[in-house]
Amino acid sequence: MGAPNELRHLALAYLAEPDPELKSSAVNQLNIYWQQGLLALDVAAKLHADLAIPGRPIKPLLVPPLQVKRRAMNSVSGRAALIHALCHIELNAINLALDAIWRFDGMPTDYYADWLKVASEEATHYNLLKDHLHYLGFAYGEFDAHDSLWEMVDKTKYDVLARMALVPRTMEARGLDALPALRAKLAQAGDELAAAILDITLRDEVGHVAIGNRWFNYLCQQQGVAPLPTFEALCVTYVAPKLRGPFNLAARREAGFTEAELTALSAE
Repeated sequence: MGAPNELRHLALAYLAEPDPELKSSAVNQLNIYWQQGLLALDVAAKLHADLAIPGRPIKPLLVPPLQVKRRAMNSVSGRAALIHALCHIELNAINLALDAIWRFDGMPTDYYADWLKVASEEATHYNLLKDHLHYLGFAYGEFDAHDSLWEMVDKTKYDVLARMALVPRTMEARGLDALPALRAKLAQAGDELAAAILDITLRDEVGHVAIGNRWFNYLCQQQGVAPLPTFEALCVTYVAPKLRGPFNLAARREAGFTEAELTALSAE
């Protein structure tokens, strides 16, 4: 990759890695090296992807969202299908964090540190869910999955402001709304271990959305634009999905959404 000890080059290399096990372990190690001060950071480098990104395993088969089968929670296979869907989301979340690191130059050092932290925590979530899937007798790749999260990453690849607005603050923030209900379903089905994993996931996802809010608001300030109308305009420009309630307003407040933003969200 040309810079073996530089964070952004390594983020791009691991983004292109197709093996989820190698990717997740490498990302966690990358975060350790960063914390130990063993990595350089070149914020000015203009990087280019020579390999296909993101690197993908042969399975799961990617299908349109409506073609992903929904299964009842009262069977092991039904619970496994839900855990598999969450596992797939977490793998994609590793990819989106790595993409935020390598793709956008000229940001403050804290920006890259924040997204490396996100990548490492998403890798932990992926591994927890993957291990629980194995405990249930299944493996990642056995169920079909969809690609809507990465599609928005790809749409916003030329604009860091749009990326911060529409991936962490829109696509990932949907998890703040959805996770409590999913946790309740799993607990009701008697899968307390899965419910505990979702407790960890929700706690961390609040922080990830807060990071998106932090850098979206930073960029709005840098560009001299108002956050709320800018966000609404970007939703139209990039055809962002319409968000549907009920909304987890407490988690969204904790993640840094303003009352004006929450009022606008509820009005939709």
